[in-house]
This record gives sequence, C-alpha cells and structure tokens, in this order.
Amino acid sequence: MHPKICLCLTGKTLKENLELLDKYRSYIDIAELRVDQLTNDERLHVRKFPELAGIPCILTIRRRIDGGAYFEGEATRTTLFARALAFADQDTRKNFAYVDLETDFLVPSLQEAALAFGTKIIRSYHNMTDMETNIAEKIKKMRITGHEIPKIACMPHSLSDVTNFFREAKNIKDSEHILCLMGDYGLPTRILASHLNSFLTYTSPVENMDKMKNIGHIDPITLNDVYNFRLIDENTKLYGITGYPLAITDSPKIHNKGYRDHGMNAAYIPFRAKKIEEALDFADEMGISGFSVTIPHKETILPDLQQVSAIVGEIGACNTAVKQKDAWIGFNTDAGGLQRALCDFLNVKNLARKKVSIIGAGGAAKSAAYVVKQLKGKACIFNRTVSKAKSLADHFGFKYASLDAENVDLLETYSDLIIQTTSIGMGVPVGTISDDEKQVDPIPFYNFHGHEAVYDIIYNPEETPIMLRAKAAGCKVENGYSMLINQAYGQFSLFTGVQL
Repeated sequence: MHPKICLCLTGKTLKENLELLDKYRSYIDIAELRVDQLTNDERLHVRKFPELAGIPCILTIRRRIDGGAYFEGEATRTTLFARALAFADQDTRKNFAYVDLETDFLVPSLQEAALAFGTKIIRSYHNMTDMETNIAEKIKKMRITGHEIPKIACMPHSLSDVTNFFREAKNIKDSEHILCLMGDYGLPTRILASHLNSFLTYTSPVENMDKMKNIGHIDPITLNDVYNFRLIDENTKLYGITGYPLAITDSPKIHNKGYRDHGMNAAYIPFRAKKIEEALDFADEMGISGFSVTIPHKETILPDLQQVSAIVGEIGACNTAVKQKDAWIGFNTDAGGLQRALCDFLNVKNLARKKVSIIGAGGAAKSAAYVVKQLKGKACIFNRTVSKAKSLADHFGFKYASLDAENVDLLETYSDLIIQTTSIGMGVPVGTISDDEKQVDPIPFYNFHGHEAVYDIIYNPEETPIMLRAKAAGCKVENGYSMLINQAYGQFSLFTGVQL
C-alpha cells in the first residue's frame, strides 16, 4: 500500500486543531492529535476528538525526551491515555484508530484496552540526537504483542546517514512499520516514504511549523502539490538537486510540474550534502537518473564525472549531472540560462561596448564570465580572495580586483551591468536586514548613481538588499528567477529528452 499522509496537530485547543484539519483535509489520510501540546483544560476532552475530526486519528502524548512537550509524570500520562481510550463506541470511527506508545512505556492495561477497542498500537522509538543502526532487527523486537506498528525516528548528521538508512530499510520485509529521519537531512525519507515501505509519513500545518523546526516536517500541500507524493511508486524515475546548505530552492516546483504536465512518472527531490561524494553515493543508492548541482559543489563535482560537456570544460563548473549507463556526465545549463536572462533583462542581443562587474569568483561567477565573453562584453571580476578573481579573469581575458572599498573607482568604471553571483543576501527577508549591512550586501561601499543595471542571481528574497539599494537610486534591477527558469528548462531536457 502507498504510505498514508498524517497531519500532526499541535494546536493549543481542539477547536484550533479542527480548523487546521479542515484546511488540509483533502491532502491527508490520518490526523495525529498531539495531546502534549494542548492546554491542561483541553486535555480533559480529547476523547471526543475522533468523532469531531471525521478521519482516522492517532492519540499521541509525546514526552519532552522524545521531542514532545509533556513534562508531567508517567502516572498522569497513563491516566490521560486511559481517559482518551475509555468508553469505546461500537462505531469504531468515533474512537482513536491508533495510539502511540513508546517502547519503554509498557502499561499492560492500556495495551489490552487498545486491542479490545480496535485501536492499533504504534510502538515508537525516538533518538533525537543520533542515528540508529540494525533497524530491521530493532523493528522485530518492538513488536511486543505481535500486533504493533513499529516506528523508528532518528536524527541524521549527514547525507551518508540518510543513504545508509534507505540501504538498511531494504532488509525489512513486513508491510506495516513507520520509518523517518528528522532534521534538515531527513526530507528525502518523508518524500520517499514509499521507498522505505513506511506505513505513513508525517506532515505539519504551515501555521504550526515552528513547533516542528528541529523535527524536519513538511506541510501536506507542498508534499502533494510540489513533490507529487501520491504519484510516487516503485516505478517512479527519480531526479533531484544537491548542495549545501540548500535551504532554499524553487527547482522542485519547476521540474515536478513539468513531469505532471507531461504525464511522466517522475519526481525531483532535494538532498542536502556537505560533500559531493555523499551526494553521488545517495544518487547511486536511490537510482537517481540525474540531479542539479548548486553551491558549493559546482566545481568539486568535476573529478567525479566520467565525462563533461564542452561548456563545462570551458567554464570549469557543472550544474547538472546525468547518469548514462554507469557513468555520471556533467553539463552546464547555467550559462545558457543566464545568457538568455541577461539579454531579455537589458533588451539586447549582446554586451558589446558594455563594461560589466562580476561580483564573486565561484561556480556561478564562472558561468557569468563565460556569458559576458560570449556576448562580447568587457568585465572585471571582483572577489574578496584576489587569487580566485585573478584565476577567473585570466582565463577569459578580463580584469580583476579585490572586493573592497579601495577599488570602488574600478567598480564604477565597470558599472554598465553589475552581476551579483555570491550567496550573500540569500533568504534575507525584506525589512529584516541586520545592522551590519556587510553581511547581506556584497558591495555596501558602492553608491549607485541610477545608470547601473543590476542582475542578482539570487531569487529568494525577490528583492535582495543590493537590489533594494540600486532600485532606490533609480537603477534597473532583476533577480535570478529568470535564470533559474531558463537553466531548469535546460536540465529538464537533459533529464527527459523533452523540451519545456
């Protein structure tokens, strides 16, 4: 069976939880009522929740040690469980369908009551700080009565932990268990719950996501509408994106919509990796056919590729890896995506007679330098590490300089177009700029005059701090979403052979 989608309800009142349940009802199969998050008065009335919810419900009273908010004693918690399970109705839809009891919480009377009332026991184990190994053996031991649904949730510290978790899960032959990883690395286990043969995957409402910040939940609308969760099965072709920290990416929206629009059984997922070797190992283990490469791996991936395109060879950066037979082949769609974006932005066919400043000297800057060269422009590379700026500039016959106030005159000379290629300013919401502007603006020492055109490859936020300053001075500005779209279309074609 395909994994069910469970909505974790962490509101303070039953009314709040029911309102959230109604909002997400069409996206979920099960609701988990987190009694530990309710006020003391509300906890006395949980028995009526399943009937009000009109959907199978899990009764959970999670202790703090297991990532919950319940800090009272076990005797009081036992009483709450008993109260919520008592007075079972002949119509089982009015009872809790499941109750979550931890492996070390062994209360025979509760177990017997649950079995007598037709309430299935989820026997859970949580490791909030580390990974678990030998999970197949642990799951066997967790079936105390023989009827439980074992659940293991633990905390990975790397993508390698995630890869090993999927690898170990292949040894589990039974049909009913719950497996998930928490934290920032755990997202693939939630999207690909079917590849773990997990009974369900947990989600949370956007409104209460702050309570699940360390758990790594995703909201059910995103899970369904962005990641095609209900369409994923053993025949689904997998693609994805890797990088670090990979906190923000709109690529899944573009690619997964493309798969849906073309009736393809495919899914595109993020997998965060500090080391590119971990990403390649994960891709091989999961049978991923191709993936996007972003900061900081566009250059570090090169030694692991068996073949690269001519553009990758010229630029020295790869943003797309495609599996062909048993080999990873590297491509670069950033250059083509940026070239089209810049021409559309400036309404020109080339950059002849234009002097361009390129801020940064990483993988994205290499693509920018290549594009400026192809469009017949002149450029100066500005970077805090001068040696990197020099290396890039020498390759394309451009000037270079240190990125600091001492070179403001040179920056002004090359200011027809300023291309910002660093990650500075990424994810900084408008109105929350820190006092130290140097943390969010790569050229705080430069005063815009209004004639400059500024293209920032960052697209979240829509207006970065440097864009806001330039716009206020009357400059023409644009963020990197146009480049994202263009390069993603190129990747989609490389992955599927279909043009978007």
